[in-house]
Formats: sequence, structure tokens, C-alpha cells
Amino acid sequence: MATTETGTLFLHPTRNLALELVRATEAAAIRAVPFIGRGDKLGADGAAVDAMRKFLGTVNFAGVVVIGEGEKDKAPMLFNGEQVGTGRGPACDIAVDPIDGTSLTAAGRRNAISMIAASDRGSMLDAHTVFYMDKIVTGPEGIGVVDIRQSVAENIRALAAAKRKPVGEMSIGVLDRPRHEDLIRAIREAGAGTRLLLDGDVAGGIDAASYEGRLDMCIGRGGSPEGVATACAIKALGGLIQTRLAPQTDEERANGEADGLKFDHVYEADELVRGDNTFFVATGVTDGNLVGGVRRKGPVIRTESIVLRARSGTIRRITADHLAEKWL
Repeated sequence: MATTETGTLFLHPTRNLALELVRATEAAAIRAVPFIGRGDKLGADGAAVDAMRKFLGTVNFAGVVVIGEGEKDKAPMLFNGEQVGTGRGPACDIAVDPIDGTSLTAAGRRNAISMIAASDRGSMLDAHTVFYMDKIVTGPEGIGVVDIRQSVAENIRALAAAKRKPVGEMSIGVLDRPRHEDLIRAIREAGAGTRLLLDGDVAGGIDAASYEGRLDMCIGRGGSPEGVATACAIKALGGLIQTRLAPQTDEERANGEADGLKFDHVYEADELVRGDNTFFVATGVTDGNLVGGVRRKGPVIRTESIVLRARSGTIRRITADHLAEKWL
């Protein structure tokens, strides 16, 4: 706090790290463009990883990748435990996904994004030994109303009442996977409509938690890393996220227990990422409900990004024009 010449007190705003991190998601999205619709998801991911890593190296922070590309993408960079940034500035955990939706990118489909989440060092749940978790995400209306331990029908009816909407107008986002056949059937039998997501449940969760989103709820089994990253965004949006770890093998469960993870336990937002100093940034690779994709506009390349910060409760949408000649 400081005093002006007139004696007025004001607060110095703390630094919004996300406004620097967005440069890295913009770069990753731009570098992925030549691979859109080309059927080469590894090529797209590799180009995005390289671009994101280079830009992260210029940011003044001491970042440690808690949730990275890892073994699932055979990535040599941005792996769990990698240190990024200049080493000067705040110490942070970061979760990165240079392309959330590599298959979408390769096929030329909607809703591929490049994203980074960040929080204070040591605050993110490290669930890398258990790859899947069951999740439910809603906007603020779901707090104290929706519970992952209830049936999907009960949750739909309760949320519809809280939002003062007919159940028949409720839109529920679910990843389009064989494992969700029973869930999809239960949603429809409850009287609600499904919106099947080909990929990218991070964007789906944010859409469900946003006051102007098209989804009322996002539910189903997806990646644990994506669940933790989504929690960083949900804390900024004031929504609800609940998860339960879903090990696929006895070995996976044993590894998780050895790491101190809890099973048959509901992880809420404050356990997925502690504190309110969380940031989330995403840039569109292809057009989607959350952000528009990269576009060439004559001499410029235009990107659209969303920047969320929990501490201030701000949502920024950033449209940036980049001189195309700088990216050749």
C-alpha cells in the first residue's frame, strides 16, 4: 500500500503472470497451424511444444512443470519436473498442454487449444501416477447443489432447479468415448441433452463454468492432468469442480497410494490446487466455443486467447495481431 501527495491510499496490484504466459500459448498455437487437417498429430504437437518451451524460457519466473507432456505424448521437452523460465521471479507450479486436442488439430476439427495453468510452487496436486479421474464441473449455481456422489439424474435435476431452467433445456458435455455409453444414456433418460465432445474436456469444463457458456455441466472420465489444470480455471470463474481418481489397474492404484494419493475420495478445487493465486491461459488453435482459432488476415496472424486469474476474479479475452513475416 502507498500514499499519494493528497494522502489517498491505494493498493499496488500484484503481477498478473498470465499476461506473460499467454505469449507462449500464442506461439504454440501459431506453430501448430501448418498441421491443421494434415493428419499428423505428432508433428503438430512437436511444433507446439518447441514453440511453447522457447517462449516460456523468456518469462521471469521459476517454473517447474508438474503436469507436462509426459510419456503419453513421447515428448522430450516440457516433461514433468522440467524447470522453465528465467529463474527470476515467483516460484510456480505449471501445467502445460501445447495442444489440448492433437487429434482435433490433425483432423481439422473444432475446439483445439493451447493452454497453460500456473499456481504457487507446491500447490498443484501431482496425480501423474493415476492418469484418469471422474469429474463434474458446473458454474457457481452448482455449489452446494451438485455432488459427484449423486446420480447424474439427481445432479441434472438439482442444477436445473438452481438455474431455474427446465430439465429439457439442460446441455451436458461429455467426451464421446465408449466408456461413457451408460452415462450418455442416463443423461438422456433424465430428460437432458448431451453435447458430445470429440476431445478437449478442459475447454468443456470452462464452458460449463462460464456464465455465458453453452454447457450447463461437463461430466465424465478424463485425464487427471486435465482435471488439475481445469481447477485453476474454475477457481477464477467461481464454479464447482469435483473429481475422484479412477485407476485402471491394481499397479496404478498401488503407485498412487505410494505417492500419497487418496482413492474413494472426492477432490474439490482447493485440493486439486491450493490457494487463490492461480492462473489459466488458453489460445485457440482451431475455432471453438471457448476461443476462436488462429487466422491469417493479410499481413498479420490473428490469435484469440482467454486469460483467467483467481485472485482478482478477472476474465480477459485477448485478440492479438502478429506480423506474419516474423513467423515465417
